[in-house]
Amino acid sequence: MSLLILVVDDEPDVEVLFRQQFRRDLRVGRFAMAFALSAPQALNVIEAADSASLILILSDINMPGMSGLELLPKARALRPDVPVIMITAYGDAETNRKALENGAEALLTKPLDFVALRGEIDVRVGLAA
Repeated sequence: MSLLILVVDDEPDVEVLFRQQFRRDLRVGRFAMAFALSAPQALNVIEAADSASLILILSDINMPGMSGLELLPKARALRPDVPVIMITAYGDAETNRKALENGAEALLTKPLDFVALRGEIDVRVGLAA
């Protein structure tokens, strides 16, 4: 069973960036990545994912329609076992507080530090293995 990481961001180029940053992991099948361009699309992926395979959700906060902060409690309700890391271009204290109060594991700011993100993913892959 492959381990799945879900990335939620309304910017289509995010998928290209993540696939480039994690190309070796993806090529050898260490984990798979799914991408959703909206919170409702993300909820569909979460509902459809096999319970043991979804290991991490990375979600942008600022998206049209349903924001990442609105997605967070819904994702946690569907899959309380899966950590959610929020991503934002605006890392202010209020956003950080709201994200953590609603169950986010962490808040990362853009531009992403892919070395730190890789560390987070390595921990999740290690726990799931």
